[in-house]
Amino acid sequence: MRPPGELKRQAALAMTGRRATKSTSHSSFVITVRAKPRSAVSSLEPEASGTWIARLRSSPVEGKANAELIGLVAKHFGCPKSSVAVVSGASARLKLVRISGTAAVQPRRAA
Repeated sequence: MRPPGELKRQAALAMTGRRATKSTSHSSFVITVRAKPRSAVSSLEPEASGTWIARLRSSPVEGKANAELIGLVAKHFGCPKSSVAVVSGASARLKLVRISGTAAVQPRRAA
């Protein structure tokens, strides 16, 4: 059960663009993604180091690449787009992406 006012606090933080310090869900995890915009095909592949490589067709203009990345991650992990958020690195190639609300789905490691 959430404490009273928790949802309002999270909404206020989301509107200002600041991160909440507490996880909103017990079943969330963060992955490191290296974005490669303007690729021939869209794909999400794990590396041996644990970083994911996101090849994105769109260019990094006006958040188009981030929107494509969110859709790609949501499709790969089988969760809604609303469960995926770029936590850090919105304007950088190396990003931290949080996937929340998934039922014990963990990222796969490369062999």
